[in-house]
Amino acid sequence: MPTGRVRFYDEEKGFGFIASDDGQDVFLHSSAVPEDARVRKGTRVEFGVADGRRGPSALSVRVLDAPPVAARAARKKPDDMAVIVEDLVKLLDDMGAELRRGRYPSNPHARKVAAVLRKVADDIDA
Repeated sequence: MPTGRVRFYDEEKGFGFIASDDGQDVFLHSSAVPEDARVRKGTRVEFGVADGRRGPSALSVRVLDAPPVAARAARKKPDDMAVIVEDLVKLLDDMGAELRRGRYPSNPHARKVAAVLRKVADDIDA
């Protein structure tokens, strides 16, 4: 299987590109990334390749190693995180009220909440 490094990946848009070790740019769609894996620029991956409409596309991506994270240095101040967490609690309370009324949030809203949860989790876990 070919290997390479993620050159670009936008989690919100759900796609990016891999610079394969043989010098080829390969399209990376979020559907090729396992649900429990996180990819970002510099992540080393192994993948299958299929010919897509616009060129090679990655299939069955497996994360080999993630780049070192300098997240601790870029961490937000605790006071700033407290405000973010309080806002997140309000957001989740509103969502909980809708669920108690028997309504799930719309897909775009649910995706935004999930993205916010991931980002806050990453900031806390740094």
